[in-house]
Amino acid sequence: MRERIRNFCIIAHIDHGKSTLADRLLELTHTLRMREDDEQVLDSMDLERERGITIKMHPVRMTYTWKGTSYILNLIDTPGHVDFSYEVSRSLAAVEGALLLVDASQGVEAQTVSHLFHAFNEDLTILPVINKIDLPNADVPRVEEQIRDLLGGDETIYHISAKTGEGVEDLLHALIERVPPPKGDENAPLQALIFDAQYDEYRGVVPYLRVMEGTLRPGMTVMFKATGKRYEVTEVGVFRPGERVPVEALRAGEVGYLVAAIREIRHARVGDTVVDARHPDTPAIPGFREPKPMVYAGFYPLQPSDFPLLQKALEKLRLNDAALLFEGENSPALGPGFRVGFLGLLHMDIVKERLRREFNLDILVTSPNVQYRVRLKNGELREVHSPRDFPDHYEEAFEPFVLAQIITPSTYVGAVMELCHKRRGVQRSLNYLDPRTVILEFELPLSEVIFDFFDKLKSMTRGYASLDYEFLEFRPSDLVRLDILLNGERVEALSAVVHREKAYYVGRELVQKLREVVPRQLFEIRVQAAIGRKVIASERIAALRKDVTAKCYGGDITRKRKLLERQKEGKKRMKKFGKVELPQEAFTAILRVES
Repeated sequence: MRERIRNFCIIAHIDHGKSTLADRLLELTHTLRMREDDEQVLDSMDLERERGITIKMHPVRMTYTWKGTSYILNLIDTPGHVDFSYEVSRSLAAVEGALLLVDASQGVEAQTVSHLFHAFNEDLTILPVINKIDLPNADVPRVEEQIRDLLGGDETIYHISAKTGEGVEDLLHALIERVPPPKGDENAPLQALIFDAQYDEYRGVVPYLRVMEGTLRPGMTVMFKATGKRYEVTEVGVFRPGERVPVEALRAGEVGYLVAAIREIRHARVGDTVVDARHPDTPAIPGFREPKPMVYAGFYPLQPSDFPLLQKALEKLRLNDAALLFEGENSPALGPGFRVGFLGLLHMDIVKERLRREFNLDILVTSPNVQYRVRLKNGELREVHSPRDFPDHYEEAFEPFVLAQIITPSTYVGAVMELCHKRRGVQRSLNYLDPRTVILEFELPLSEVIFDFFDKLKSMTRGYASLDYEFLEFRPSDLVRLDILLNGERVEALSAVVHREKAYYVGRELVQKLREVVPRQLFEIRVQAAIGRKVIASERIAALRKDVTAKCYGGDITRKRKLLERQKEGKKRMKKFGKVELPQEAFTAILRVES
């Protein structure tokens, strides 16, 4: 049985045709019935189809007969975006082979290279594939040269068009011939790797797993190594497009799911190992780590009465997304809301869009920021998720750094290097993929990457550059909290943590933007940017002036002076006791200020 199993995944950059190739494989293996036949079957969410990206993994089991033998092919789909790189690494750990899919017109891109190195680490059999050979601007020889430079050998490179189906059948035969069958002993103690998990409203959390050793059957009591939680298995099964099919048992080498009335998704984390509760000392599969949010933002309902709805919506999304973390916070300017942690900006964008579509919620999102670490004067090391919690005085501050990998045409190398240096980047390497394409590696602060770095990179390279990054470490940095004051009062929602050398420029831009969007009052408003008690930028919003002398038709000049003096005294009292109400537009506009 195990000799006839092939477990594989598809490594590809966004929009290189991974989901379309999966559709062709499903057609060739007759896994889809005609009424199910639909474009991008594995990308079932509207957001996935609209953006052309894979957000959630959708494994599928196919059967195919070749040379008189029936084979079981398990395709474990992988997300293509940098935010989900950990999920990709766990998918690669669950298979023996990978299809390296490259667009014939765009060539090798950054995320392809990053995922390929993960595949090398897992010692997978790599089948290089050039897709979209039917396009008029396809440059197959150049892309072949790039792939050979990456793989470092005379690998057979397969040419296909996933859209028309050309070459896909030959690729399927090569997959069966070249990818080795899984190893493992079905009589050994159970050891299974969780590579994904879904929440079912009626059955609880359903972990998706690959059985490495042993056999998983209903009625067994299993233990999750990372949490120590034990559950009785009520059902195991395999995957078909759009459905889960129960089976008697899952044996070593097979891919499937288990149902065990698990109510908390944090009890079945991606990357964890499932073992037989009778053999709790069975070693865990290496590579597990807790999902750690890298980007934080405030989510506030536009209508304060929607706060309970926002809380319920976030709780429902967290059932399917273990990496989503949130805690309540209250802003004097925006009212009650949540501080929410995400894997990255795409993750944040998806959550925001799902709140709007699935729960009909209009929310205001504050400017995203990264997590910092601060060592206080008393030696305590504190994690800071929000700028308002960043202390004025500290011993040492640390910010997260990432290793960014940029692939760009050689004509734009100078502009890309200048951008990275402006963002406090340190160059690590520069290599040529071919005479026209360069791979650059820079160590950059994450806070400089998450705002508009990718947009700037795309615009200066006319869309040809690609970016991938991975977390390196927290490094010491000279950071300060930049506060915005309106008539001497700090507006917490507008605070930001910035590097000291950039504080003046950011502060000046912020106060100039606020001067444009804050409505004028009957009294003067002073808008200031400050570090601690030191004001570094200031703007004045002039008071609206009512003509109090309009009805004064004559008489002595002292009458007019008396009226003007009385108005002046009134404005002083207003300035002392009046509050500046910031409109929602002010917060929305301030988010557009460049980092």
